[in-house]
This record gives sequence, C-alpha cells and structure tokens, in this order.
Amino acid sequence: MARALIVGCGCRGRLLGGLLAERGWAVRGTSRREAGLEEIAAAGVEPALADPDRPGTVLDLVGDVAVVHWLLGSAEGDEETLTAIHGERLEGLLERLVDTPVRGFLYEAAGPVGEERLRRGGAAVAAAGERWRIPFELLDADPADPGAWAEEALAATLRLTK
Repeated sequence: MARALIVGCGCRGRLLGGLLAERGWAVRGTSRREAGLEEIAAAGVEPALADPDRPGTVLDLVGDVAVVHWLLGSAEGDEETLTAIHGERLEGLLERLVDTPVRGFLYEAAGPVGEERLRRGGAAVAAAGERWRIPFELLDADPADPGAWAEEALAATLRLTK
C-alpha cells in the first residue's frame, strides 16, 4: 500500500486525500493548527500537526511515505513566512528528502500566494528532482475549481508512482 503525505491539507487536500484513499492509499494530512486536525480526520485522512515553516516537523512524518504533496499555493500567513515556505524552507526540506523513502514530490504551482513565489518553488522542486533523481510534478491546476483540481492532482500523483 502506498502512503501519501499532504502538507497543507485544507479543503482541496482533503478532497485529494479521499480520492487517494478510495484507491487504497494510506493518506496523512497536515495542519499547522490543532483545529484543522478534526476536519482532516473527518475526511478519512490521518491527521498530523506539522508546520511547513519548520521543515523538521514535516520530516518527522515521511518515514513511510512514497509521495509528498506540498499544497501551499493558497497558504495564508505573513509575507516572510509565505516566501520561506516556497523558498528556503522548501529547498531545505527537499535537500533532506533524498535520505528518506520518499520517491515522488508534487508541488502546487498555482494559487493566490503569488506568481514569483510559485515560480521559485517550482524551480526549487525541479532542480532537486534533477539533482537527486526524485520524480516530481508541478501542479498548475486552477484551485478555484476544486473538483478539476483534485482530478489533476490525483493523475499527477499516480504518474509519480509508475
């Protein structure tokens, strides 16, 4: 059974988690706040507290994970934090993933956090994928259409496991 970790398991992440679970995946979803854990569990996804601004909290969850989903294109927070989770925090996490069981990385490359942040994050994911030969997908589906977004995210995840 494959396991997915969804970092930023909000509404769309929970929808994707349900689609993966229907296909036999074990799915773990993260929230930065305790309040978000109940919604994740209610969607049939294993909840976990982790903060993408603190990569160690994410790394603690990847020991049995095949694919990491970095779904932060619609993340909220101060400017510095948003820049970091699509920049140096993401880069640091990617560097450490090479020594884990993770064999695929999906990066949400669309959303209201800003084109420059998403471009930088996508470039970091592509560079890490090339350097360490970890398959990756850049998901540019429109987050305003959750159903279509989830189908595209599912297809990208399945491509990562082929």
